[in-house]
Amino acid sequence: MMFIQNTFANPEYLWALCVVPILAFWMFWKPKDKRSSLQISSLTGIEKPTLKARLYPILNILRLLAVSALILALARPRTADISTRTKTTRGIDIVMAIDISSSMLSRDLRPNRLSALKKVASEFVKNRTNDRIGLVVYAGESYTKTPITSDKAVVENALTALNYEGGVINDGTAIGMGLATAVNRLKDSKALSKVIILLTDGVNNAGFVEPSTAAGLAASYGIKTYTIGLGSNGNAMAPVAINRDGSFRYGLTRVEIDEDLLRNVAEQTGGIYFRATNNQTLESIYDEINKLETTEVEEFSYTTYDEHFRLFVFSGLFLLFMEWILRITIFKSIV
Repeated sequence: MMFIQNTFANPEYLWALCVVPILAFWMFWKPKDKRSSLQISSLTGIEKPTLKARLYPILNILRLLAVSALILALARPRTADISTRTKTTRGIDIVMAIDISSSMLSRDLRPNRLSALKKVASEFVKNRTNDRIGLVVYAGESYTKTPITSDKAVVENALTALNYEGGVINDGTAIGMGLATAVNRLKDSKALSKVIILLTDGVNNAGFVEPSTAAGLAASYGIKTYTIGLGSNGNAMAPVAINRDGSFRYGLTRVEIDEDLLRNVAEQTGGIYFRATNNQTLESIYDEINKLETTEVEEFSYTTYDEHFRLFVFSGLFLLFMEWILRITIFKSIV
């Protein structure tokens, strides 16, 4: 970013400008006893002041302007061209591991868990301007949706297109697999801080990697894991069967989240476990994580000065020269 600022290198000299009005008063309204005078009985026959006499005060004006210009030159007016540049000194690589099993279509959050999550996660991505973010999805299996990237548009587009992928991957909740895939994306990262945000709405019931094993891997690579249990307390309208047309049939189902497991994973890796029971708490959780994981940014400022005092020096000397020339030529007879 760049902006221009007008300044003075020696602003204390500007106080000298207070002398100019005093000097002007002395020049134009000096006491009568300092002036030449002649007492006569009548002005009859005396010519009116000539144009030259009327213009004589120009000499004083030129001198006042010259003094003002030289004072401004002493104050050194200049233009400061200020450029700033920011440098990320402590970048963070983040992988969001998101559960996309059929239960994420439950309607205890508006309009459903997955849609509510997509909205909040997209806002989270927008706020992480200096970080790289990747996206891992899992149900009964897991895979990388987007690798770690600084291109936020890629991640946001992937989040927008995120949906239940029945027929693409097996249904279920393989928490260990989702966490292990996220660890695999981050293990070779050179970032000073590596973070996984793992979200699920169920219990680990699929996959061949235990969540505790995946958590151990995360801890060994210095990867902090924040876990989020998503779902209201009690029962929720969730998919219980598939109709002939491929749509889901909903029924009241008990919400089951293995909170002890998620809490242990977070504690083992130095993270925190959160529980989101509605849209508002989900938003507040991502806001909290956003505050906990801050990126250190260093700002450098470069200032280039363009000095203007020479213009005022030359102007002041020119005005003094003009006053001297006029005084010894045009106004010589008056002086």
